[in-house]
Amino acid sequence: MARILITSALPYINGIKHLGNLAGSMLPADVYARFQRARGHEVLALCATDEHGTPAELAAAAAGQDVRAYCDEQHALQKRVGEGFGLSWDWFGRSSSPQNRVLTQHFCEVLEKNGLIEERTDKMIYSVADGRFLPDRYVEGICPICAFPHARGDQCDNCGSLLDPLDLKEPYSAISGSRELEVRETRHLYLLQSKLAGRIRAWVDERSAAWPPLTRSIAYKHLDEGLIDRGITRDLSWGVPVAKGGKPRPGFEDKVFYVWFDAPIEYFAVAQEWGEATGNDWARWWRTDQGADDVRYVEFMGKDNVAFHTVSFPATVLGSDEPWKTVDSLKSFNWLNWYGGKFSTSSRRGVFMDAALELLPADYWRWYLTANAPESADSPFTWEHFQNTVNSDLANVLGNFVNRILKFAETRFEGVVPAGGEPGELEARLFKDIGAGLEALTASLDGMSFRKAAQDVRDLWVIGNGYLTEAAPWTAIKTDPERAAMIVRTGLNLACLFGRVSTPFIPFAAASIACAFEGGDGAPWPQADGAAELSRLALGSKVAAPPVLFAKIEDAQVAEWTERFGGADTVQP
Repeated sequence: MARILITSALPYINGIKHLGNLAGSMLPADVYARFQRARGHEVLALCATDEHGTPAELAAAAAGQDVRAYCDEQHALQKRVGEGFGLSWDWFGRSSSPQNRVLTQHFCEVLEKNGLIEERTDKMIYSVADGRFLPDRYVEGICPICAFPHARGDQCDNCGSLLDPLDLKEPYSAISGSRELEVRETRHLYLLQSKLAGRIRAWVDERSAAWPPLTRSIAYKHLDEGLIDRGITRDLSWGVPVAKGGKPRPGFEDKVFYVWFDAPIEYFAVAQEWGEATGNDWARWWRTDQGADDVRYVEFMGKDNVAFHTVSFPATVLGSDEPWKTVDSLKSFNWLNWYGGKFSTSSRRGVFMDAALELLPADYWRWYLTANAPESADSPFTWEHFQNTVNSDLANVLGNFVNRILKFAETRFEGVVPAGGEPGELEARLFKDIGAGLEALTASLDGMSFRKAAQDVRDLWVIGNGYLTEAAPWTAIKTDPERAAMIVRTGLNLACLFGRVSTPFIPFAAASIACAFEGGDGAPWPQADGAAELSRLALGSKVAAPPVLFAKIEDAQVAEWTERFGGADTVQP
């Protein structure tokens, strides 16, 4: 049994996340966690809300709330919506936790002791209209590298370059739009990443073979461009206070740590939250001097976060010279696009997780987003494609199969797994095909190829439908009841198997399928042995058809949702 630690990008606190956020980190992390648990491995899946920084302050002000109260409310909301999607975290924590405050201050002190923190008088953008220094991402302008007109002060989303706000051409405040900006001096702490460039490159070299091409290319792009020293404090009130020796650092009493410094440290802190709440030993997952050497750490995130987690956060951890576990596999994703443009939290463009659950149960979305995961390139979302995928895969292929075989067993075999008959050539071919399909599915999930895994599980459903159509128990029962019994028994085992292999993708429907079979739940992940897997159900055990698993999405619904959320005519750059 392996030990597998799983984290995903931390959802920011300023509102419910959109489907693009879900598809690019939290959902694949959950699919992978469920799969590895089913195989019998010890899994710790962690996530948390990322709560500090200017966006939280502004969102709280817009809501007329104190920032702490706002974050309390939003954390509970995001946790509830995530659980509504079946995200099976072992713990969902908060970057504003006491544990993260202590750890963040600790890392700064250790890095400074190691000669990697330096105080500098900095020149930063001050907005006269807003009456405040502007954090990097709240200065926007023209990218000096690619001329993208809406680059942020920390990063250009078009070319991926890490930037400094002073580099932007024609800058303006993203808060008010004001161009009345001044460069003023302020004192900040800098993490001397430039001193760590060699160590970080060696660390990337050691691990990158296990990373997908997207992760590798982003990591090496930033290494090749040359690492710059990064400011890790900001002129804000909401965040982890800058302290030294347990007391406010002189000259930094009105400053906090930059959110991109403290937020990744929350990966360690959330494990502490979990350990303290459950009585578990969190250190055996994160400290290599306390048992974490045999942990496989897998992280999931969108491409816009990769640079920080392959360069900046490793600089923090490696620079500490402390025995923290670092990521082994970093699965990165491109973007799920909304009709040619980007989903956007700030612009409220696209479908958000809470609204999605109002429209349809979670499994509809989970299946579509996994089957169309933006792995090798950006993936487009359209209502029509969503409708076609759900109706074809879930309603016609899986739902129809489960309904057909269980209804037939109820009406013609008294709702039990029938005895009688022996497998023939058709079953021998079926066993071989199912075994090969299970082997392919397991390999795809283990390799974190999620689109391929969804296709693999759909192929299994198709094999089952093909078998049932060719074997035709409704015809065989008229002339050969023994043969019909064997076909139905095989079909029932197929339906039960489909529930098991579908659990990582569509856990709610899979649970309904499991409930249809007496003793159908609790089985481990199937082996690549079709004959064995299709003879698991006990003869004479009861079966009962579940309610309709997936209703088809009608054209009228698509029209209604297009009217409500927009569609092809709402494309924005």
